[in-house]
Amino acid sequence: MTLAIRDTELRELMDAADCDPIRLDRTLRRFTVINRLVGGWGRVVRREILPRLGDAQHSGIPVRVLDVGCGGGDVLRRVVRRLRRAGIDASGVGIDPDPRAIAVARRTGDPFVSYRTVRAEALADALPESGETFDVVISNHVLHHLPDVERRVFFTATASLAARVAIHSDIRRGRVAFALYAALVTPFAPGTFLRVDGLRSIRRSYRVPELASVVPSRWRVRPSRPFRLLAIHEAVGHDA
Repeated sequence: MTLAIRDTELRELMDAADCDPIRLDRTLRRFTVINRLVGGWGRVVRREILPRLGDAQHSGIPVRVLDVGCGGGDVLRRVVRRLRRAGIDASGVGIDPDPRAIAVARRTGDPFVSYRTVRAEALADALPESGETFDVVISNHVLHHLPDVERRVFFTATASLAARVAIHSDIRRGRVAFALYAALVTPFAPGTFLRVDGLRSIRRSYRVPELASVVPSRWRVRPSRPFRLLAIHEAVGHDA
């Protein structure tokens, strides 16, 4: 095994249509803990999202967040809760192509967040046709899944949907990240896909120069902690 280049041939077990539904359910629910430990979204909200929502704080201006590829919805719920604690009237919509993930997300019953099944290839059309608009568009661990054609559509569509900012967070490939994740996830892994799929995700993920070389214009890519990278698109007039 080498981490010098992306291993795009790997497939994650939980993406299979016939994967064990019990293990999938456990995996999606335990992502709540894993993403809290290594996702870095508290930092992203504080440094990248809140500065672009200053006019909405304590003013009653509603803010809508779209999470593309939301899985079990834990990242979206955390982002919306942090925005609301900051005095913003925030709500969220999570979309995912897998109805099994959406079923897990809906069990949380969060009154400020809703979920729906939308396939990636329909993203560019489904939401604009409904007339919906979003201030902030996010994703977590989606970029490394996308083949070249889908990746281009994904960046174009999410930029067009974000009235203020689109932020895509993913793993930053590296040996230290691989070793630390392998150790960290072990207590949470029994009965789930967390260990195998997480390590495969790291092997599929980008380094900053690799992603920077393939994003469209007006997107910028930078490293973030811990072992993360961010692709950011700022709408005209909303630069922080």
